[in-house]
Amino acid sequence: MTPKLNENAQRLAIYIGESDRWRGKPLYAAILETLKTEGLAGATVVRGVAGFGAHSRIHTAAILRLSEDLPLVIHVIDTAEKIERAIELVSPMVREGLMTLEDVRVIRYTHRYLNPLPADRLVQEVMTREVVTLSPHMSVAEAWQKMLETLIKAMPVVDENGQVLGMLTDEDLLERAGVQQRLSVAERLEDDFLSEELARLQQSALQVADVMSRPPITASAHEPLGTAAVRMARAGIKRMPVLDEQGKLTGVLSRVDILRLLTEKPAAKWAAPPGAAQTVRDVMSRVIPAVRHDDELPEIVEKLLESGAHRVIVLDSAGKAIGLISDSDVVARIQPTERKGVLAALFGSASTPPSAATAAELMSPGVLTARPETPLLTAARMMMNPKRKWLVVVDENDYPLGLVDRHILLRALTLG
Repeated sequence: MTPKLNENAQRLAIYIGESDRWRGKPLYAAILETLKTEGLAGATVVRGVAGFGAHSRIHTAAILRLSEDLPLVIHVIDTAEKIERAIELVSPMVREGLMTLEDVRVIRYTHRYLNPLPADRLVQEVMTREVVTLSPHMSVAEAWQKMLETLIKAMPVVDENGQVLGMLTDEDLLERAGVQQRLSVAERLEDDFLSEELARLQQSALQVADVMSRPPITASAHEPLGTAAVRMARAGIKRMPVLDEQGKLTGVLSRVDILRLLTEKPAAKWAAPPGAAQTVRDVMSRVIPAVRHDDELPEIVEKLLESGAHRVIVLDSAGKAIGLISDSDVVARIQPTERKGVLAALFGSASTPPSAATAAELMSPGVLTARPETPLLTAARMMMNPKRKWLVVVDENDYPLGLVDRHILLRALTLG
């Protein structure tokens, strides 16, 4: 596996001469081979144009003195343990020269095989051009109804000149406008429930401008995709408005747009050299929100609220994953007489009403699983199905080890 550097690392600098030799070959080449064999993260040789060393003789790259012994510097950055081992191996090879060591902060360590995103493509080549927007003066009831009609969870808010003022999500309405269920839950409710919710919202004087998220995080249509993708990954957002040269809305870049671009590439295109492929083991979350197959509704709702993830894994009596329950599954599959009470419980405004419904009865059977060694691009392809938002990482006996979602994938594939 490719070595992963922590933020705190060390830099070893080795100062030698270009004419220095080791066992019949240039010393710098011998040092590089030694470091590579030992598995160091990387090393770079820099050739100086002039300098002097232990014998105080000035060496220069001037045209008449190209045969002189020009100075070379080899920079090596890795963990403290690896650098200590490198010093042990290299010190006997440097019979004349200088070696220094200092602490460094690693901001980013990666290479093209771990970053298959075609970062040089423009955002406008990938974005979704047909965008549903909201007006800042629209009532929250109108905005909620538009979300229900389109099933779009996040919409840009634009003024009459096409300038983006903010983003409105179903979570914004849930937290700030009094909406009592997320869109994925609402879309599985009967019309009478939805009509009642809309009637209640119509009594509110709140407008979209009062509850939207601002300032908006945006991308330029003409900026590199890699820059925009990193911004999205760091902000943890699913959709980002795209602006034209006049600052007006021209599209939306979504997490799915980016992941789809990656998964459309032929597998051979991204084939990594031996040991360089990054896997789900490297990025998975080891926190697994789970319930037992015989847990009843109160325990399920409690776990949903505790995790904040809107879904939990269902485990059988042996501890293996057999299904998944989302909050929308709970609402859709309980008895109609229990629905109002459960909605209130999921909203956090009431305790869960008694129910004999078990996790095995409420779950969606089957779980998308992968082994820890599964490459990230393979995982991304597996999760492109709109309903596949979680990938459960399991061991050779199918016991859960961790979880990967689309946000984790995007961070791994863009931030390295």
